[in-house]
This record gives sequence, C-alpha cells and structure tokens, in this order.
Amino acid sequence: MLVIAFFVFTGLYADVLWYDQLGFLEVLTTQWIARTVLFIIGFLAMAVPVWASIQIAYRTRPVYAKFNSQLDRYQEVFEPLRRLAMYGVPVVLGIFAGVSTSSRWDLTLTWLNRTPFGSTDPQFGFDLGFYVFELPFYRSIVGFASAVVLLSLLLVAATNYLYGAIRVNGREVVISKSARVQIAITAGLYLLLQGVSIWLDQYATVTETGSLITGAAYTDVNAVIPGRQILAVAAAIVAVLFIVTAIIGRWRLPLVGVALLVVSSLLIGSLYPWVVQRFQVDPSPRTLEAEYIQRNIDLTRDAYGIADAEEIPFEAQTTAEPGALRADAETTANIRLMDPLVISPAFQQLEQFRQYYQFPDALDVDRYEIDGKTQDTVVAVRDLKVSGLGDAETWYNSHIVYTHGYGLVAAAGNQRSAGGQPVFLQSGIPSTGALGEFEPRVYFGETSPDYSIVGAPEGTKPVELDYPAGGENDEQTQTTFTGDGGPKLDNIFTKLVYALKFQSEQIFLSDAVNTSSQILYERDPIERVRKAAPYLTPDSDAYPSVVDGRVVWIVDAYTLTDQYPYSNKVSMSEAIADSETLPQTLPFDEVNYIRNSVKATVDAYDGSVTLYAWDDEDPILKTWQKVFPTTVKPMSEMSGDLMTHVRYPADLFKMQRAVLGRYHVTDAGAFYSREDAWTTPKEPTEPANTTLLQPPYYLTMQMPGQDAPSYSLYTTFIPEASGEQSRNVLRGYLAVDADAGSTDGKRAEGYGKLRLLTLPEDDNVPGPGQVQATFNSDPTVSQSLNLLKQGQSDVINGNLLTVPVGGGLLYVQPVFVKSTGNTSYPLLQKVLVAFGDDIAFQDTLDLALDVLFGGDSGADAGDNAVDPNAPPETPTEGDGTGDGTETPTDGTTGQSAEMQQLLRDASGFLKAKQAALADGDWAAYGAADAQLAETIAKMLALTDGGQ
Repeated sequence: MLVIAFFVFTGLYADVLWYDQLGFLEVLTTQWIARTVLFIIGFLAMAVPVWASIQIAYRTRPVYAKFNSQLDRYQEVFEPLRRLAMYGVPVVLGIFAGVSTSSRWDLTLTWLNRTPFGSTDPQFGFDLGFYVFELPFYRSIVGFASAVVLLSLLLVAATNYLYGAIRVNGREVVISKSARVQIAITAGLYLLLQGVSIWLDQYATVTETGSLITGAAYTDVNAVIPGRQILAVAAAIVAVLFIVTAIIGRWRLPLVGVALLVVSSLLIGSLYPWVVQRFQVDPSPRTLEAEYIQRNIDLTRDAYGIADAEEIPFEAQTTAEPGALRADAETTANIRLMDPLVISPAFQQLEQFRQYYQFPDALDVDRYEIDGKTQDTVVAVRDLKVSGLGDAETWYNSHIVYTHGYGLVAAAGNQRSAGGQPVFLQSGIPSTGALGEFEPRVYFGETSPDYSIVGAPEGTKPVELDYPAGGENDEQTQTTFTGDGGPKLDNIFTKLVYALKFQSEQIFLSDAVNTSSQILYERDPIERVRKAAPYLTPDSDAYPSVVDGRVVWIVDAYTLTDQYPYSNKVSMSEAIADSETLPQTLPFDEVNYIRNSVKATVDAYDGSVTLYAWDDEDPILKTWQKVFPTTVKPMSEMSGDLMTHVRYPADLFKMQRAVLGRYHVTDAGAFYSREDAWTTPKEPTEPANTTLLQPPYYLTMQMPGQDAPSYSLYTTFIPEASGEQSRNVLRGYLAVDADAGSTDGKRAEGYGKLRLLTLPEDDNVPGPGQVQATFNSDPTVSQSLNLLKQGQSDVINGNLLTVPVGGGLLYVQPVFVKSTGNTSYPLLQKVLVAFGDDIAFQDTLDLALDVLFGGDSGADAGDNAVDPNAPPETPTEGDGTGDGTETPTDGTTGQSAEMQQLLRDASGFLKAKQAALADGDWAAYGAADAQLAETIAKMLALTDGGQ
C-alpha cells in the first residue's frame, strides 16, 4: 500500500512541478480542488442516503416475524456479514458515485461561472446559455439523484424481504407498516424525480437531432413537447399517490397510477407524435416545417460564424483572352508552386545535413515581409531525430547530448530554381537568410524526444550538441541551455521522482544530472497547449514562425459545444479530414458551435505557452476565464510581428465549408428540397475511388469585393450528388481573409471576412476533378508525361490550385519529377494551367500563362526569372544530398523547336512500340524501341548541354 501510494504521489508531484514551471499551476490545482470537492459530494450524496435507507429498514424490521426455511438459511449466511454489508455497500457505491461526479468538474465549473449569450432561443425564449451551461447540469443532477433513490429503493426492498417486513405467501404479499411507509415514500420521490426529468427533456428537444433538422420541428413542438409536459405532471401526481399510500396504507391507487402512467407514456409519448408526423406532417412537410427549418438555418449559420458571409454572384469568364490577367498581376505573382506535401524530400536532401535531423513529411505555409513585399513561404523546422544516431543511440546521447533541433528553413512558395529546386529564403547551418537574426535552437518541437536533461553550472564545459560546424574534421559546436524550460533536478528527491516517472535509473545515477539541470518533456506544442488549457480544442496543425527574434509555434484553439439550440451537428473529425489531414479521434467530436477563441504560442526554445483571447466576446471563453482568471492574456498584448503570422485556422474553415455546403441556402423551402446542395470535391490527384476531400489552400489573392490582394484561405464546391450522377462542375468558391494585419494588439478590419462566389446553374465551369481529368487525357500532356516517366522517374502531380483571376477561375498545378534513386527528391519541371476549356503545359508558370492567354497574359508569375533553357542544377555534397551524386532530372526543360520535334518523334516511336507489342511483331517492337532510346538520348544531350 505504501509503495503504491508513493508511486501515485510521485506522479502527482511531477505534475505539480511541470505546471508550476510552465506558469499554469492554477489550472492543475483548480481541477484537483474541483474533482476532490465533487468526489466528496458525490460520495456523500450516494453513500449517506443508501446507508440511511438500509439502517431504517433494518431497525424497523418485525421482531417476531415468522420466516420460512429458505429465509432462515439466507439469514444464517448473511448475518455474520451484516455489519460489513450495511457499511460496505454504501461505501462502494459512494466511491463509484464520487468518481463519476468528479469527472464532471468542467460541467460544474461552467455552471457556477456561466455567462449569458445575450440571445434567446425561438421556442422557449431562454438565453442560449441556458442550454449550453445550465440544462446539461440540471439533467445530470436529476439523473444522479434518480440513481441514488433507485438504488436505495432496491436495497430497502431487499433488506425488508430478508428480515420479514415483506412476506410472500402464494399470491398474497404482506408488507409491514414501516416497510410500506419507507418504500412508498422512496418510490414517490423517484417518480417525482422522473417528472422533473421529463419536464427538462422538453427543453432538450431544441438540441436533439431529428430526421430532418437539429432542433424541435413541427411534431416536436405540437406533440412531443406538450406530451412531455403532460407526462411530467402525471408523474408528479402518481408520486403524490405514493405519499398518500404511505399514510393510508392502500396500494391500489399508486399501482393504478403507475399503470396509467406507462400507458400514457406509450400513447402520448410515442403514438401521438407518430400520428401527427404520419398523417399531418408527411403530406405537407414543406409548408409545416418551414418555420422550424428557418430556425435551423439561422441558428446554424450563427453557431458556425457564417451568418455574415458575403454572397457574390460570379459570372465566370471561360475564354482566355490576351492581357486578361493584367488587373490581377499581384495575385498571379504570388501563386504558390511549391507543394508543401511534395517537396519535403527536397528539404531533407538539401537541408537535413546530418542523420540526426529531420523535417516533417508535410511542411507548413507562412508569409514574411521581405524587401517591403509580402512573400508566401513554405517553412519547416530542422527538428531532432535521435533514432538517426544508429548505434550511437545510447541513453547519454539521446537525453544529454542530442537535445534540440536547429534552425527554421523557409523557401519561396512561388519560385523555383532552373533545376526545379526550391529557392530557399532561410537555410543552412548556422541559419542565414532573409528572415534576419533569431534564436535558431528548437528544444520544443513536434518530434522532439520524450525527454531531455539540459543545463549546467556556469563555467562548466558544454555537452549539448548545438550544430555540426562542418569542415574536414567534422567539428561540432556545443552549447548549454540557458532558458527556463522544465522542472529543475536540483535535489535527490526530484531526481527520484523523474527516475520513477520515466522508468530510468540513469536520471538518478548519472553524473551529467546536476543541481543546474532541467528536464524537458511534454514537448509537442499542441499537447502543451492542450494541457495548459484543457477546456480548449487545439487545431490539428501547429506551424512555426519567426516572431520577435524567436521561433514560436502558433496554435489555434477552439471553444466547442454540442448544445447550441437548433444548430446542425457536425462530426469534427470527419469535417477536418482530407488528403492533408488524416481522420483522427477527438475527445469532443459531434459539435454544433465553434469559435476560434484563443491564439496560442509555444516558444520553440524554452517551451513557454502564451494564450491570447482572440474572440473575447465568446461566452464560453468568458466562462472559462472566470474559472482560470490568470491564464489567458488579452489580444492587446500581441505584438505586431506576431499578428503578421497569425492566420485564419484551417480546421475552423473546414467546419464552415462542411456546413455551408447546404446552409448557403437561406430559404426554408429550397433548403428542404435540397435544390442547390453542394459538397467539397474529392482530391483530384488521388485515384478515382478516393474518399479523401481536397483540402483548402492558403494563397495571397484578391477576391471580388477586395481592394487589394490579401493572405487568404479558399475552397471550392461542386453539386452534391453520388455515384455516376455526380457532376464535377463548380458551383461555389469560398475564401476567407486570413490576414490579421501587423498592428500591435489590433486585428485587421477585414480578417475573417467570408466571401462566397456563387456560379450560375447554367454555367458549366469545370471543377477540380474535371480539370484533372482533362490534364491527364490531353494528348500533348500525355506525351510529355510519358517521356518524363522514361528512365525510371516518377511524375508527381502537385496540388491543384484554383485562383479567381481574369474574371474567371484559373487552375494551376505544378508537376514534379523524381528519380527512383535513394537520394533523389522531387524537382519542379512543368506547370499545368487551365482556364475554361483551354489548357497549357510549359516549363514555368509564366510561360504557361502566356501560352494560355494568347501569347501574353498581361502579368508576370513568380517564376518569370527562371530561364527554361538553362541546364538544371546538380546538387553536390555541399547542397545537402549527402553523397555527392547527381540528382536525376527529366531532361526536358527546353521548349526549342528542335526539342518539340524530338518530342513528336518520341511520341510516334512510343505508339509504334505499343502497336507492335499488341500485334506480337517483336522485330518491329525492337526497332521502335531502339529508335525511342536514340531519340531520348538526343533529348538528354540537348537539355544537358552535351553532358
């Protein structure tokens, strides 16, 4: 017992140390106090009534009761255990009840600190906060009390039967007066609680999901709610009849009352609503349900923050005319070509440098002001990978020497080198580039080790690897952590605590652990925010930014509920899942209200967590600020540098697009008929049978209604359909202004503005799937792609972007080529573009736009400085490939007349080869194969300058 208690204590003490160092000890202690108080209340509320009921039944038992032989045997067995049972049963039940009530600490604290929403529901006229904070609490109290009374009733009946107060002789049941009074009062109390529960259930109809909408529909309002009111009163009357029985001793009335209550519940609670639905609503649903559908539409749009979305009719141009992009020159120059999901291997090969560093498979996007202009970037931190140490992965190396990653790498999103590599704006070790000076060490990252021990007394020799200095001797630079990032290991007891926590005796025994040591753990930025603010749901993606000379992780966090009246419930895990975000298990999934209430930052060097109230009008956040008054800072304390990197969160946007697919329709009749329901397109680069949705993308662009381009997040909509009936044509284009501005503590006026372009029903602008199919089936494109695939190379289609320019919608897709070699990485070699039914396929976006728009698009793309005829660059060991080998290229970067002729020749030989294979003419097959190989050799010689 002592050993178990000590282990429990060390775990709790480690939590205290961690929260105290982070500055959020209030969060932990408030939870502990609330859980403890609720456990005591729950324990006493269950144990005392149960114990009292058993004691009363035992003490009022008949003294001279005559027992049958079976009861005599029961008493003989039970009597030695009677005292233990009479105290043990209430205690055990009390413990279970205490644990159950303590788990609802959040529900209790929000009820105690509830904040009104300031709006009322259209059915009962209560403030919306009643349904979010109060109704769930009241229903849980009634449910708990019902369980206590029911268990007491069962134990009272068992005790009275065991000691002869209840005797069964054939069909005759004899109950003593004391047993009758106790059972009748307890049963009456239980029925009274059921009446209260049924009365509260009528209010829950506005948050329950029916067959048509979430909220009370016609049948609920006209049958279910009145029925529950009647049943609640009936239950209260039957409860009174039980009290009367306790006085007069006649059971007929309450038993008849219970029977009538059961029959009434079937007739009023089930049959009558069915009759109303079947014979009144179903013949005329569009008319009768219109009022309630309108409630659902209005409150759903409010709950998801889409009520103020600006709907803009958009007559999209489909003819690519010369100069059409002249008015959209800034948007065109910022179209992102570097796909964050594709170019991670390029970061790894060019910027990893050592096997103990790594980059994530999916990179992030951000923007920086460089030379007075906003530059969209693809970013990632060079994080630590201790598994890359191989045989050197000892405890000392893994936890004492290799403690942190180094540097943030940024590449221009709209640029590429002549060889198709990213153009790095910040790179190298030590870190250099356009982002200026900043603290490059990353002790807290998404893939940091489970724990590291850092710090040393002043004057001692550093042992932590800072970064490899390079050179012939492969020198390394050491450093010592000087921040405050974790609990201190400055005494034997704390060493023992963490040795037990991490099951590692080295923490206790190693001489590397000294009085100045700190232990860093719980290092994932999203998990740190989740622990610091357990009432928030963090966004699925944290992204790094250089802010005020530090690398910080920016994490969006949400307040959620599923109790918002009349708002449609959405599975958050399904709504945010797409080709970038895999489905995940969330602790709170079905929601019908969401706000991006908090912006959080996690310092990559010392792990400090800062929470900023982004939506200080959110009643749920206000409520939690009363519970934890010192944890969230006002938005006014956010620096202008931080504001420039804050963005509109992707998960919130995905939730909004999931709702807007249907709720862009604001007329109840049209909504009921689903005349114009939309859905998000499937990922066009995936196989045809994919269920993955196309993700939204961040781009700097100018939407209709905007005076200038801004950093935005967009998605597209196609008609909602299934199977072969699906039409992949655009019906809507949703974008939100994601730029928060650059003023200290002040959000930009346009931030969060939703703009929805709605295309006419008769306008068949192709959707992403249709455009991708056109790209894949175009003969010229197919020929070029087939040639790119020769020589054991893979062709990778990047993200298919949709940009509103030139009065229409422009599709842009980068095409990457990757050799099958172990050290190869994708190189951007081609760009596909489409406008209306016209497509172009060139080496650069600038060339492709000019070809698409009649020889001159009127604007320059971001890659217009790339010379398409320049030979591709060959990375060397200094470029980060690690082995000095050449990176394979596709060899088709030129578009001269000679190259075009060679392409046509190769296409002809390829077709001849395929035809010979089909005919079984092996002689012709060999000849065509030889001619194809010769042609490819000429192309390679042409593009490689004869090498």
